[in-house]
Amino acid sequence: MKKFIIPLLLVTFLMGCESKKSDVPTVAFIDAFQDNTIAKAREGFFAALSENGFDEKKGTLQVIYRNAQGDIPTLTQITKYMVSQKPTLIATCPTLASITAVQNIKDIPIFMMVSETVERLQVKSKLDGYPKNLFGVGETLAYVDTSVSLISKLIKPKGERIRIGLVFNQSEPQSVQALEEIRKIATFNNMDIVALPVNASAEVLLVTQSLLSKNIDVFFANPDNTIFASFESILKACEAKNVPIMTSEAGLVSRGALAAYGPDMFEWGYQSGLQAAQLLKTGSTEGIAPALVKTRNRVYNPAMAKKYNITIPEGYKPL
Repeated sequence: MKKFIIPLLLVTFLMGCESKKSDVPTVAFIDAFQDNTIAKAREGFFAALSENGFDEKKGTLQVIYRNAQGDIPTLTQITKYMVSQKPTLIATCPTLASITAVQNIKDIPIFMMVSETVERLQVKSKLDGYPKNLFGVGETLAYVDTSVSLISKLIKPKGERIRIGLVFNQSEPQSVQALEEIRKIATFNNMDIVALPVNASAEVLLVTQSLLSKNIDVFFANPDNTIFASFESILKACEAKNVPIMTSEAGLVSRGALAAYGPDMFEWGYQSGLQAAQLLKTGSTEGIAPALVKTRNRVYNPAMAKKYNITIPEGYKPL
């Protein structure tokens, strides 16, 4: 219980600290946790707003920002606080923040990013169907298939079949779904999967070290919030065992993964921001609907390619 006291007190203290001008629209932005990769989406979101005339620095937009730092009770508290501030719209990043917002907000437009599609969020109500106030940009798991397929083009197995190791958070639906998808595509590509579960970031290093003892050829960093938050620990452990990291998350390549095919985080947020700008301009959500990510890239890390003596095919962008 003690670890929840400080964040909750901080949120409570800050509840009375916002002052708004009635003639300027307000955007409430909810981040579920702190991560340099996912932060690019927030940058893209506000870049899109700024290009359309809504900029906090120019006084044409007011922003309320809160980050739950990975704490679920704090995330719920933040969401309820945002509702009390009656913003023009609420932006959420990533999936966990989007789900929490939908569960607690019914009459304020929500613009998601770094989230699954509405269908995969599992927020459909038998009575009301999909949330009518949910917009923004989501992603399917199709890009994960492509990312796993890239492994056979880049990694030479120690045995006859490539052994892919990964860790996943059992409490994150998108992580469990991604693992199921990875198992299917791995079987199709003559690969073996060695997967170990984790329940929290504090367990990741120990579990990764255990995974590395199982003679894997490559570590796969799947779309999992726990992976994002603990990536540097994973990287350190993998480098010590000379095991490269592949991923479906392009943003992790700049942090040390070898290569990826995945959504551009900045463009993901930018795409959601364009929808939000349309609402701010027109005062209506007419013509706005949840969309799929448009921009995906094949990217690689030159330093890691050199470290593992891997030749990267044409068509990959260096980061």
